[in-house]
Amino acid sequence: MTESPDPMRDAAAAPAGRAYLDHNASAPLRPEARAAAIAALEATGNPASPHAEGRRARAIVERAREQVAAAAGCLPQEVVFTSGATEAAGALRGWPGPVEVQEGAHDALWAQRREGAGRAIQAIGLANSETGLISDIPEADGAALLLDVTQAMGRIPFSFAHSGADLAVMSAHKLGGPRGAGALLVREGLEIAALSAGGGQESGRRSGTENVAGIAGFGAAAEAARRELDAGAWEPVAGLRDLLESALEDSAQAPILVGKSRSRLPNTSCFVSPGWKGESQVIAMDLAGYAVSAGAACSSGKIRTGRALRDLGFGEDDAACALRVSLGLGTTRDEVLGFAQAWIAGRARRRASAA
Repeated sequence: MTESPDPMRDAAAAPAGRAYLDHNASAPLRPEARAAAIAALEATGNPASPHAEGRRARAIVERAREQVAAAAGCLPQEVVFTSGATEAAGALRGWPGPVEVQEGAHDALWAQRREGAGRAIQAIGLANSETGLISDIPEADGAALLLDVTQAMGRIPFSFAHSGADLAVMSAHKLGGPRGAGALLVREGLEIAALSAGGGQESGRRSGTENVAGIAGFGAAAEAARRELDAGAWEPVAGLRDLLESALEDSAQAPILVGKSRSRLPNTSCFVSPGWKGESQVIAMDLAGYAVSAGAACSSGKIRTGRALRDLGFGEDDAACALRVSLGLGTTRDEVLGFAQAWIAGRARRRASAA
């Protein structure tokens, strides 16, 4: 059957219930991750204890370490479990030299930026949360390298071993694992200061009893995400993203698409609608049944103007009028076109009321 030349003509109204289009903030918990976390919750024992119960808990943690390592293209011993990428970025606090941070990088990296003497380390976001733009990994120039692969993991190919990075950070919930789990990858042989002092867990790099359930869910999510990526599961999602952007561009309410001609994550669309604040767009779309975002969701519920857009040359006012739509593997054509229809109608109402 030939598709309609106008994708909006056969778009359904907002689908029954709600459509979740904010996967860059947090992906829905995968069934595999839920099952692994529940099983781990039922396992008695501290992973540091030498008895049978403790060994069982330790085995769960080590199995997850192998799963995360396989997904990230690193050695299991290079994986340090944390509460998430923000905590993992704290590895920069103990770096003995200056910390240089890429424009558009996450605020957790910018918080560690400093000048000084000694060997520098560059902190770079491999894929930007707000725009989906993928960064080029710089050529080795004597500086060390930390990659934030939080948004990239499971969506685009990544191998820590072949990246040239010395450190990498990630969070489980971005790829369908539980919130409150993540990892710091440390190149074998590299000495870093411990993230926290105490009992010496995680080979002395991050003390504190391991979050066994969260780690188990993280491992299961990483394994599932690796299988999907290898199978090309994100290619149809990129097609849905392009369909969304075509529908918006072809309307009388066309926004400014951010980075359309550049290398992006397959699931992310960011666009600017001057005069319509991102916060107002989020509220309007929420009322229409669509969960989207005006930027990175890391500010305690606050909607803030994105650093990444300002770094791309957008003024403060226009950057504040950006909206991010981030799709998942379960997103449907009807949801994408329904959202486009709702957004176009909302933009038209906004312009009419301002006239």
